[in-house]
Amino acid sequence: MAHLGLALGGGGARGLAHIGVLKVLEREHIKIQAITGCSMGSIVGALYAYLGQAQKVEEVIHQTLHSSFIRKLGLQSLSEEQEPASAKNYFEQFFDLISVRLQAVKALGRTSYFDEETTEKIFEIIPDIPIEELPIPFSAIATDLVSGNEINIDKGSLRLAVRASSAIPGVFPPVQIDDYLLVDGSASESVPAGRVREIGADRVLAVDVTRDIKIFQEPQNILEILLRTEDITSFHLSKIRLKEADLVIHPKVKEYSWVDFDKTDIIIAAGEIATLENLEEIKKLANRNSYLLELEQYLKRLTS
Repeated sequence: MAHLGLALGGGGARGLAHIGVLKVLEREHIKIQAITGCSMGSIVGALYAYLGQAQKVEEVIHQTLHSSFIRKLGLQSLSEEQEPASAKNYFEQFFDLISVRLQAVKALGRTSYFDEETTEKIFEIIPDIPIEELPIPFSAIATDLVSGNEINIDKGSLRLAVRASSAIPGVFPPVQIDDYLLVDGSASESVPAGRVREIGADRVLAVDVTRDIKIFQEPQNILEILLRTEDITSFHLSKIRLKEADLVIHPKVKEYSWVDFDKTDIIIAAGEIATLENLEEIKKLANRNSYLLELEQYLKRLTS
């Protein structure tokens, strides 16, 4: 029996394109048998695995983004910068968010800018239930700060797993699960194309919402060098990991910042458009003979 798995990558607000992808798959009666998400991909994937309807996921996201609590966090201010926010990586945008750079320096004395209480409040959007009880098999990718390994969390608290996968270093506190100290999965796995097979998928549709790497002016200081290195590493890691997917779709959202939540409807629509453009290939993948697909995957591994 065919088991189509969905690998949803990270990218902050760009990851809301995943909702558009799910809306089209749902309308076309293409059944998803497993979902693995990273960062924003884990948030959207977890909500879909729990609610079972893309429209409900969209409603929850809209309600959350328009809540007074989220608005007070001031994330939208990053989209109002004169310099395009998409030209910066999330560390640079995070420092801009704080407004007064001195506050950022003070924050370096802690493990994160947002404290545990605020973070818990933010992630109340995710139900605190066992992953094992979800109607659709689900897992979230996180990175263990101690060992450096990527961890595929497929059991235990759904909320804690998503928190770990979305714990942007320096922004949200690391999450302790068993012996792991976990942060955002994007540090090791921005698009978890291969890991969804571990929870039952035999074919993988990946959704890539990472940014293109851009020509960059010569770094002027240590911080710029560190930030540029992070960008380069993430970009090339994504290219490698996407080879593990049977099909990759690329919603046209690369120009948006990770905090462009005021463009939610546009970004979701971009996910729908990209899915419709690839619909025939997606249907072929979903219906492909398992033995033929296995042979194709073997030949792909030999030539990659």
